[in-house]
Amino acid sequence: MMLHRTTRGSRRRFVFAAGAAAAGLALTGCGVGGDPAGGGDAEGITVVVEGGGKAELEPIATQYEEETGTSVTFVELPYDGLYDRVSSELQAGTPSFDVAALDAIWLPAFADALAPLDDLFTPELQADLFDGLLAEAQVEGRFVGMPVWTNAEVLFYRTDLFEDPQNQEDFAAEYGYALAPPTTWEEYRDAAEFFTRDTDGDGSVDLYGTDVKGAVETEWLATVSQAGADQMVLDAESGEATIASEEHRDALDFYVSLLDFAPAGASQLDWAGAQNLFYQGELAMMRFWGHAYRQTPADSPVADSIGVAPMISGAGGVGAVPGAWYLAAPSAGDQQEAASDFIAYAIEHNALSADTSLGLVARKSAFEARAGEEGFENYGALLETLEAPQSLPRPQSESWQEITDSVLIPLVQKAVEPGADTAALLSDAETQIEDIVR
Repeated sequence: MMLHRTTRGSRRRFVFAAGAAAAGLALTGCGVGGDPAGGGDAEGITVVVEGGGKAELEPIATQYEEETGTSVTFVELPYDGLYDRVSSELQAGTPSFDVAALDAIWLPAFADALAPLDDLFTPELQADLFDGLLAEAQVEGRFVGMPVWTNAEVLFYRTDLFEDPQNQEDFAAEYGYALAPPTTWEEYRDAAEFFTRDTDGDGSVDLYGTDVKGAVETEWLATVSQAGADQMVLDAESGEATIASEEHRDALDFYVSLLDFAPAGASQLDWAGAQNLFYQGELAMMRFWGHAYRQTPADSPVADSIGVAPMISGAGGVGAVPGAWYLAAPSAGDQQEAASDFIAYAIEHNALSADTSLGLVARKSAFEARAGEEGFENYGALLETLEAPQSLPRPQSESWQEITDSVLIPLVQKAVEPGADTAALLSDAETQIEDIVR
């Protein structure tokens, strides 16, 4: 299960070229389901989806089949495999699927081969979706994807540590204010420093205040938004690199400042590694995707001591990167009406996904309906975080995947090494990005 991408090599840009359809004819015999030359049969549709997302759509598909008599066949693929299959078949113009669940960052690259969904985005629906999701769904004035679930990093913290009377007394004496789940950069750094300690008296630190993830870029990008940047890495209109701005520098400096309160090996720490550290009781806090709240291992020593709160804020306020996925239909598909019908049904019955293993939805009303229930404490934190003005989507660029793989992740990895010159790293990154987007 991964709803956020792992590090991989640079991916080629998705480009439609003359003759691509002819070159892709050889692919039509190895379709993922349904009619190899089209998009399924008259009684059913085929949906390609990343492995972790199938669970989100299954209850919707089950009810859809019961109510309409139209079967839904899911084809699960790993993250990279999904991209490659969708890319190659859209270029060929012979998709073997009727609907695809796509990561938000893929929509700009695939937009020219996706059917418009503007008719589905009624004023009522738009009012029930977060601004960031609406922005991502629309490419060059057309809605090409329908959000089906979204995610964001929120604050996870150890309630046993934060609610301990001795910790509260000691913290107030040292920092001059009450110990509570932090809401700002300063409070987060204070709490991280306070909880970094040797708990068993052997002379070695065994509890850290936080982690620093150097092998992924998204957490630092959220910090950029918290710093007040309106343009993350790229100016959406001009395409010029903005990564050397003061806000990006402030964000990177804050990110690096947490290294003193985090385990060694930050340059190699990714999502899975950080999650394991927290669930093993080695971290007092972590910033992590909200779905993890419902996936706490039962045998974790902190399973009964996990609190969740909105993402922290910098000078610009609370900010996070929406982690949304979208349903889209290929414009070359031969079941346009059936595909549109399923997509419309999926967003209308979006609340059905709340009770899945991931428990992620897209509509504000679906979050609000369950936010007060036991087991859905993460919903309130996600709502507040996703509604924050600085929870901004990543810029729409066909080059975004390449920028991420070849510039952003290496940048963060270098920045978390001892003695790194953040200003020089950002300046170098700006030059690299300009070379990519030229």
